[in-house]
Amino acid sequence: MSAVLSKEKSEQDTAAGSLSGLAGGYLARVRGGDMGSLPAVAALIALCLFFWAAQPSFMSQGNFANLFTQGAAGIVIAMGLVFVLLLGEIDLSAGFTSGVCAAVLAVALTQQGWPWYAAVVISLITGLVIGLVLGLVVVRIGIPSFVVTLAAFLALQGVALKIMDNGTNISVHDKTVLAIANDNVPVVLGWVLCAVAVLGYAGVLLLRRRGRVTRGLATESTAVLGLKIGGLAVLLGALVFVLSMERGRNPEFSSLKGMPIVVPLVAVLLVVWTFVLNRTSFGRHIYAVGGNQEAARRAGIDVNRIRIMAFVLCSTMAAVGGLIAASRANSVDPNTGGSDVLLKAVGAAVIGGTSLFGGRGRMIDAVLGGMVIAVIDNGMGLMGYSAGTKFIVTGLVLLLAAGVDALSRKRALPGR
Repeated sequence: MSAVLSKEKSEQDTAAGSLSGLAGGYLARVRGGDMGSLPAVAALIALCLFFWAAQPSFMSQGNFANLFTQGAAGIVIAMGLVFVLLLGEIDLSAGFTSGVCAAVLAVALTQQGWPWYAAVVISLITGLVIGLVLGLVVVRIGIPSFVVTLAAFLALQGVALKIMDNGTNISVHDKTVLAIANDNVPVVLGWVLCAVAVLGYAGVLLLRRRGRVTRGLATESTAVLGLKIGGLAVLLGALVFVLSMERGRNPEFSSLKGMPIVVPLVAVLLVVWTFVLNRTSFGRHIYAVGGNQEAARRAGIDVNRIRIMAFVLCSTMAAVGGLIAASRANSVDPNTGGSDVLLKAVGAAVIGGTSLFGGRGRMIDAVLGGMVIAVIDNGMGLMGYSAGTKFIVTGLVLLLAAGVDALSRKRALPGR
């Protein structure tokens, strides 16, 4: 009898790990309200096809590379916002936090003559301290995060003005800092990084499969593993191939090819934070607290520490976003981190699939949503639309994403 049950379980595990089982499981999650990144991926593909058809220069090598540098700062800030959104909180000060940290960086480099690495460290520490203060006020005093970060949104504008002598534009001349958003990695190194990424991903999948086999758990079939690894290899290979093509107007005088340095930087941040959320106790506690704070507290999780750390990570990532913005603009001014930076960062996380209600979201959501916003901004700019039209379209896309999130949550709740 036990042998028969064991055989049936093995057959069920094999079916669950097959391509059909994988597809069936995903469709079941979608029907249950977990849309994941599907809307963002569909929107990204549809927008790219539309702008390509309407303006063929949209898919030129030069504009393709520009999409990544254009959206990088917002994507990084959105990555930090994912942490607080997973808890059902919000940080309205993330944009101006990036501006203040960028101002600290520029002053340290230009006026104080610090080396680039010291200026970067002090900038990141500034972001960390801002996040720590916000987290402590929210958690220890009990003021809602909306109110606290709205107050910080206003106050940090004044801090930025004070640092920059009430509006002085500070140019950044350090070559290392400027290289982050303006230079490219060598073509050969780009292919090496692509190979390392694919091999690393394959290694992680195989080790995870081996561990599940050892514990007698269901595993993915070889076909599924091959599809995942092959899909990533094709995607990254195509990306590196296009970015490795010559895109300079006068290659004889100035060659321009290779992957922008900011691309592997964002990729490293994505891998690190995805690992933290998926493979560490801290990440599991983030989801637990976001899903049900009282249940997490009763399970022995230090809820207050988790909430404070989320704000610290959010502001620190905002500092990284400010560094990228300063590098791309070659300068820092009072508008750095202001205007629509925060709105686009929050929009990126939500459009990508992170829930505003907490408990659901992934770091890849920030990347996908950020690319959707970058494509809209870039494509409509090429077509000659005004800034007002861009804001309207981006706002409608954000509203649609929030609506999908709300409807998905409603379907997932029992009795609704």
